[in-house]
Amino acid sequence: MGGALLSETLTEILIPVAAVVGIGFALIQWVLVSRVKVAPDHSHAPNNNNKNGYSEYLIEEEEGLNDHNVVNKCAEIQNAISEGANSFLFTEYQYMGIFMVGFAALIFLFLGSVEKFSTKSQPCTYNKERLCKPALANAIFSTIAFLLGSLTSILSGYLGMKIATYANARTTLEARKGVGKAFITAFRSGAVMGFLLAANGLLVLFVAIILFKLYYGDDWEGLFEAITGYGLGGSSMALFGRVGGGIYTKAADVGADLVGKVERNIPEDDPRNPAVIADNVGDNVGDIAGMGSDLFGSYAESSCAALVVASISSFGNTHDLTAMCYPLLISSMGIIACLITTLFATDIFEIKAVKEIEPALKKQLIISTVVMTIGIAVVSLVALPSSFTIFNFGVQKVVKNWELFFCVAIGLWSGLVIGFVTEYYTSNAYSPVQDVADSCRTGAATNVIFGLALGYKSVIIPIFAIAVSIFVSFSLAAMYGIAVAALGMLSTIATGLAIDAYGPISDNAGGIAEMAGMSHRIRERTDALDAAGNTTAAIGKGFAIGSAALVSLALFGAFVSRAAIQTVDVLTPKVFIGLIVGAMLPYWFSAMTMKSVGSAALKMVEEVRRQFNTIPGLMEGHAKPDYGTCVKISTDASLKEMIPPGCLVMLTPLIVGTLFGVETLSGVLAGALVSGVQVAISASNTGGAWDNAKKYIEVILS
Repeated sequence: MGGALLSETLTEILIPVAAVVGIGFALIQWVLVSRVKVAPDHSHAPNNNNKNGYSEYLIEEEEGLNDHNVVNKCAEIQNAISEGANSFLFTEYQYMGIFMVGFAALIFLFLGSVEKFSTKSQPCTYNKERLCKPALANAIFSTIAFLLGSLTSILSGYLGMKIATYANARTTLEARKGVGKAFITAFRSGAVMGFLLAANGLLVLFVAIILFKLYYGDDWEGLFEAITGYGLGGSSMALFGRVGGGIYTKAADVGADLVGKVERNIPEDDPRNPAVIADNVGDNVGDIAGMGSDLFGSYAESSCAALVVASISSFGNTHDLTAMCYPLLISSMGIIACLITTLFATDIFEIKAVKEIEPALKKQLIISTVVMTIGIAVVSLVALPSSFTIFNFGVQKVVKNWELFFCVAIGLWSGLVIGFVTEYYTSNAYSPVQDVADSCRTGAATNVIFGLALGYKSVIIPIFAIAVSIFVSFSLAAMYGIAVAALGMLSTIATGLAIDAYGPISDNAGGIAEMAGMSHRIRERTDALDAAGNTTAAIGKGFAIGSAALVSLALFGAFVSRAAIQTVDVLTPKVFIGLIVGAMLPYWFSAMTMKSVGSAALKMVEEVRRQFNTIPGLMEGHAKPDYGTCVKISTDASLKEMIPPGCLVMLTPLIVGTLFGVETLSGVLAGALVSGVQVAISASNTGGAWDNAKKYIEVILS
């Protein structure tokens, strides 16, 4: 079959080097962002010739404003948002830490008890002629991998939040010089998060594999089955981060807007609104920390799914480390491709007008996809043998290296299609959002109808893109093909996260501009950045949903193989019952989270009303609202309410599998996968469209 062109030694060097390059590039972007000072500074004269304005001193005369006061206010607001986000995340991580330890113990008990915590070597699952490591060792190493994945997921979310709260006021202050400078500050900050997440995730996974290999030796089946705990840890923490952060941000958002904008007729993010700090904190803990953990979870799961299938294919049987590390080499190439792509946004093209913002973000998606396609071809050529076999439900399927290239490439390009469709349905530059805005002329009822219809319709093309990816990748390389297709979709995760994180940073920047009392034209610039940010946030969710669907299918295939299920027959009563129950679960989960948001928002609305009614001089701007109480309401509600939905997701497979068997569980998993993708895409795009329809109306009226 022939060996790979890339040696094992070079593979062991290139992967960590790519990760270190990614971390280094993130630090460089952070240094460039930090040059924008959130403090009055007249220490050097302006230099307007330097591109992007990083040599200019920060303070520029603003119409009728004292520039010292403006900057000091920005710094004060930034600190309040940062403290609120820190406080929430530290409290949330305490809850998640308890869950992490408890679930790690469950993993150890379940895996260890399979062979009664045996310390003797046992026949391998897929090759009975060989001996594999004992059950106790697998339980210990799977638990360690789970903890590593959990901690890396938490770190990913926390680092994202820190850079976002560091950059929001800097973006506001740069908006005084022009929309281009504000865009670059927000985008560089997003790039810090994107590259840190991609590089840290890759580095920790690679180091774990190398260290685990010291014990496992030639038992690669056991090694990579233990490594799957890394993906489970990432996904489980992402679940709680996404749910907790989402409840927080929406409760604050609803409370702030219903009372402030609708009842009191004051602008969005007005400093007189008691919920305004909680609203801005929510952007960071939900859309930044939550999304960071979410995408890391998908990234870790896709890597682990590909590795576990490869370990029982010819790569694992022949102990070909280079071919085995193909998923990690794809991720390494992704970091380099995204690095090149980022330079186009920050150093080659310059934003000079508001209308150029969305095209610039779209170019990032296109350039990263094109560059990555070339990168995939190179990796497939040098890291894979010309021909090899892939495990396919009990048989070995012969695959060529060019076929694996097409699997990864189709996942990558499907991600681009999903991104573009999401942009079309959520950007106010196109007719769907404009139609939603137009429907508001006849009231809220027609607006809700149009918004829901938009969301349902937006599902069609992404589902076809995912379906084509599944068909082509499975036809070419079985379940391994689907796993690497998911990895292809996430191979440009650094750029995807940079685009995604840019949105909440811009949203915060607009809020800070309003609270600091900056001029209307500054708010217009930050609103333009924010409108593009709403679209990019939806694009980020689209990537996460699409890749999660592919990863879930790959893991489902691994589960079916591992559980020795020959066929999943929907005509079997057990399977069909599981199917309809599984299809119901996303609705149950959504109902729990929406009710939680509603309950928290109700408390927030009552508190904001109470403060407006009882604090003398608040509406006139003579008194300061009690921001802390609103922050506490969102924090307490989200931490309490995130537990039931999380338990529903984590415990359902354990309960169903234990009580009703693996056939029923296979039906539940399949039903939840098919139903969940549709619900997620429609809900995400409906929300993004409504948000941008609001912005569209505000622009027209102004």
